[in-house]
Amino acid sequence: MASAFPEGFEALDRFADWAVPTEKARYAKRISSTMDELDAFYDVAFPLLKSGTAHLEKTPMEGISEPDKRLLWLFCSLVTVAFSVEAWRQPRVPDSGASSIDAVVEPLV
Repeated sequence: MASAFPEGFEALDRFADWAVPTEKARYAKRISSTMDELDAFYDVAFPLLKSGTAHLEKTPMEGISEPDKRLLWLFCSLVTVAFSVEAWRQPRVPDSGASSIDAVVEPLV
């Protein structure tokens, strides 16, 4: 079976469902996930962030391949998850009630 991500990032395949194209959908996925799920994703993705960033910096955004696009979206999800894992230890923002994030404009990819 082919990897959902570029060569060298096969370890992320089990987290392919985190390659979410919009900020609103990434936030919804974080909120609907358990801390065990967030921790598992973070523990595998975070160590690959530096090499993933280096890979994507060499990748032209015009005509970006599907595996590279999924890698970019997955790392956007990692940013969305990071505070939950590193600081709050819960999927939701503490003491925020029913707050939500609504992006007015999504980046084009």
